[in-house]
Amino acid sequence: MGGAAEIEGVDLERLSTWMDQEGLPGGAIENPQVLAGGTQNILLRFDRGGRSYVLRRPPPHKRKNSDETMRREARVLRAVAGSEVPHPGFIAGCETTETLGAAFYLMEPIEGFNPSTGLPELHQGSDGIRHEMGLRMAQAISILGELDYLAIGLEGFGKPDGYLERQVPRWISQLESYSALEGYPGPEIPELDAVSRWLEDNRPTDFRAGVIHGDFHAANVMFAPDGPDLAALVDWELSTVGDPLLDLGWLLATSPDAEGRGVGPAAWPNFPQHDALLDRYAERSTRDLSAIRWYEVLACFKLGIILEGTHARAFAGKAPKATGDLLHATTLGLFRRAGGRLG
Repeated sequence: MGGAAEIEGVDLERLSTWMDQEGLPGGAIENPQVLAGGTQNILLRFDRGGRSYVLRRPPPHKRKNSDETMRREARVLRAVAGSEVPHPGFIAGCETTETLGAAFYLMEPIEGFNPSTGLPELHQGSDGIRHEMGLRMAQAISILGELDYLAIGLEGFGKPDGYLERQVPRWISQLESYSALEGYPGPEIPELDAVSRWLEDNRPTDFRAGVIHGDFHAANVMFAPDGPDLAALVDWELSTVGDPLLDLGWLLATSPDAEGRGVGPAAWPNFPQHDALLDRYAERSTRDLSAIRWYEVLACFKLGIILEGTHARAFAGKAPKATGDLLHATTLGLFRRAGGRLG
């Protein structure tokens, strides 16, 4: 393995020993390659015993809940195995921190591309393929939302009781917590109060619990290289059991509007508009979509607050100022979009 054993966060010799204990094919770890990802988590692709793997673990400087997040990701990937939901195939997981200093899991490599980093020539050259790609995203979360979370072993994975009632207080509390960061002047978001009040005043009265991806947008999917098929939903770290319509709201909130303006992770030319996404979702869903505007506004509200955290950390010197400024501008765009959807 040579110098490859020095990959930060992954001791390949200890990994090999653990894989032997799991009964996976033996031999030397070959061709280790750190993959770029949408988060700070480590993704390492390698070959061993004639099989390819991708290892996922938290960053070397873990957050408080990093290990539990890995355990939850592994659990949900086990649960959706065998379903129509496009996902990385789960191979094995380590819930303890003894092997690599963090919980981690192994999954099947996904042969495909992430559209947020650019499109292959085939996809660039076809309006039809690009349009269908967006529709496949709506279809995928529709299928996910229809899974019976109890039947696939996700009892206790989330707290569906009171899920909608908790959303606004939970994220307002998150926003207020940023004030503990030195130098942060507090949120300067003009639409914050109006959007918060509207969400509380117009909250749906009930829902049917299901599995949520939790961070569904163009940066967290991979597409097949030979057409519009969605190869996998990736980055399951915010998945839970709650109201699956929030995933649809998230997709709508981050997609280009009728004028082609987008906020959040960018989509691509000829991305389907609002009604087309709803129609494709409805083809595979038994859910009532009459209150979908509320979920779109909630997604703008929630994502905007998440991104504002990096802006706050930049004031404290814990994130680059340019990144903080960019994400604050995105937060303002999300809240403007939410404000424009109030009725």
